[in-house]
Amino acid sequence: MEEVSKSIAHQIGGVNNDALRFGLQGVKSDIVGSHPLQSAQESASRTNEVMKRQCMVNLYGTAFPLKMDLDRQILSRFQRPPGAISSSMLGLEAFTGRLDDFGFEDYLNDPRESETFRPLDMHHGMEVRLGLSKGPVCPSFI
Repeated sequence: MEEVSKSIAHQIGGVNNDALRFGLQGVKSDIVGSHPLQSAQESASRTNEVMKRQCMVNLYGTAFPLKMDLDRQILSRFQRPPGAISSSMLGLEAFTGRLDDFGFEDYLNDPRESETFRPLDMHHGMEVRLGLSKGPVCPSFI
């Protein structure tokens, strides 16, 4: 028997050029990379995670970091369905210690509350989550 593909084929323009679903693409976002400070911060946090993991291996043995990885995977999968209320991932933030971090959204507002934020198409979000469609779950900003 032939296996039937569950994905919807985009015949004209491909997934990335679907302007009706994902908005118009900007050239600047394709050319310019992230800010150097942002990449330095990400590499420093990765280095910090590796050092913490190695300390846990030295203190508690190799099974403890593996258990923590399993807990992190479980907490990262727990999400609300796409819709008006986004998933806060409170359990994952408490587990990783990011609950105490003071980010830009704490004093400059949440980007999802911006006037230029396009609302999420719940049907497309579920199609992407179930593997029936390709593309980002949310088209984000205009």
